[in-house]
Amino acid sequence: MSNPASPPGVGLLDEGSAALTFPPGFLWGAATAAYQIEGAVAEDGRTPSIWDTFSHTPGRTVAGHTGDVACDHYHRMPADVRLMADLGLKSYRFSVSWSRVQPDGSGPANQRGLDFYRRLVDELRAYDIEPWLTLYHWDLPQPLEDAGGWPARDTAGRFADYAQLVGDALGDRVNHFTTLNEPWCSAFLGYGAGVHAPGRTDGTDAVRAGHHLMLGHGLAVRAVRASRPGAQLGVTVNLYPVTPVSDSPADTDAARRIDGLMNRFFLDPILRGSYPTDLRADLRGVTDFGHVRDGDLAIISTPLDQVGVNYYTRHVVSAGTGPAEPGPSCWPGSEDVRFVSRGIPVTDMDWEIDAPGLLETLQRVHREYTDLPIYVTENGAAFVDAVVDGRVDDADRLAYFDAHLRAAHAAIDSGVPLKGYFAWSLLDNFEWAWGYTKRFGMVRVDYDDQARIPKSSARWYAEVIRRNGLAAQ
Repeated sequence: MSNPASPPGVGLLDEGSAALTFPPGFLWGAATAAYQIEGAVAEDGRTPSIWDTFSHTPGRTVAGHTGDVACDHYHRMPADVRLMADLGLKSYRFSVSWSRVQPDGSGPANQRGLDFYRRLVDELRAYDIEPWLTLYHWDLPQPLEDAGGWPARDTAGRFADYAQLVGDALGDRVNHFTTLNEPWCSAFLGYGAGVHAPGRTDGTDAVRAGHHLMLGHGLAVRAVRASRPGAQLGVTVNLYPVTPVSDSPADTDAARRIDGLMNRFFLDPILRGSYPTDLRADLRGVTDFGHVRDGDLAIISTPLDQVGVNYYTRHVVSAGTGPAEPGPSCWPGSEDVRFVSRGIPVTDMDWEIDAPGLLETLQRVHREYTDLPIYVTENGAAFVDAVVDGRVDDADRLAYFDAHLRAAHAAIDSGVPLKGYFAWSLLDNFEWAWGYTKRFGMVRVDYDDQARIPKSSARWYAEVIRRNGLAAQ
């Protein structure tokens, strides 16, 4: 593959030159999610998930976009795996559609659904690409939502049953299992702010959902480990450094509260077996934590083999000077906190580009929480791309990856046990409530004819993988 033109200060060295190298065996990958790419939503026994219902509800997604077809990966999987091989990926992180495997959210497995993932894993193995399986990336079977969803305790048990079905079926060929992807989004965007499926808007339900997601995680770890004792099990959390806009006591306290809801709500129970005392106090007007039963935290903190970190940006906050903004919120108990723009470059999602935040985040997880192997399981950016003469020269995305990989390398140099990096995303895809209007992929997808075009960032990333390193600056 030819090396694309790179923006100033970004690129790879000539053959034989010294480079910024990563440790031997560093795992280079890319990530996707089932509902965002698979399509085939009613084939081979699959039934609706909450995202099918949500996206088909008028007004929920931009332009009414749905994941009905998405990238048609269900039918184009072999060609997509060959594309991964052409890029030199060492690992591929994908999620399993719960309603494809267990259409009712309970009961026996749908073997036709499992067969798709068997074929996927076998295809990956044929190209020496390590499968990295995520059990839950936000697509709860609709019957379980109808029965109460994640705010209902029983959903945690159903998740463990599903995890065991997948582990039994695929554990002979999959070594790495992630239980949950970004439970904060599932709980607080799905049940608090209502901007993600299932679109509910109750702060108490959001907190309960977060707890039961973690309970399901712990039960799933135990279930898979019981039948597949050699599996490497972990969870992926999306983490943000939270910085006060000033050092005033009010702004500092606002940052503490958002850090509690964003980061420590999940890190502390999973890795320490307890909820932070200050977080409980912050939420006293929302919940009395009566949903937390004896033994829950021991289950939630079941020992892991690895920790996944998704990183995109930083939150800068200030204390509110007036009443809380009206409407549902993903910050129960802290609706008065304001999020501040610093006027620095942003992605097409309007997220500030802050590569040092990745270093800060990785160092914090290692320093305060764990010596376990850490993987960056998502990192990437949406930008407006254009096809010119059959090419997509996405210099902004390339520079984003370059800066964040340098932060990842600095984390390793500082002693963080970072073992791998998964770029988000392999393909342009259905970006949840934004539909097809935001493109995160290293590979462009034409949604009219499903043609794939590797962008400049994909060709650049292939060279990074081949060299196991970056150009020196």
